[in-house]
Amino acid sequence: MRLLHTMLRVGDLQRSIDFYTKVLGMRLLRRKDYPDGKFTLAFVGYQDEQDGAVIELTHNWDTDKYDLGNGYGHIAIEVDDAYAACERVRQLGGKVTREAGPMKHGSTVIAFVEDPDGYKIEFIQANTRQD
Repeated sequence: MRLLHTMLRVGDLQRSIDFYTKVLGMRLLRRKDYPDGKFTLAFVGYQDEQDGAVIELTHNWDTDKYDLGNGYGHIAIEVDDAYAACERVRQLGGKVTREAGPMKHGSTVIAFVEDPDGYKIEFIQANTRQD
């Protein structure tokens, strides 16, 4: 397993991209619009995604501002098998909040679990990651 990205919801995507790239010196690694879901994902980081963890900036088209308390999204961890990873979490007494399966508006297999404090952690199945 390895840490993939941390997701932050942002109200103004270009402003956020400018901050992370121009102010903090990261690179825009990829960006994709999801018109059916009305959101855009942009990934920024110092390294390519295969070499290190990055930040996913999520812009929901109908939201221009978030309260700091709900701006945090999740930590993502790549797993070989999201279905088996969920079962292991369950067996160890953890909480699965979204069962493994294809993401909405995409084909990547994902799942979500929560840590003891309620922080969300996304499992992304390695051999299906396309988005």
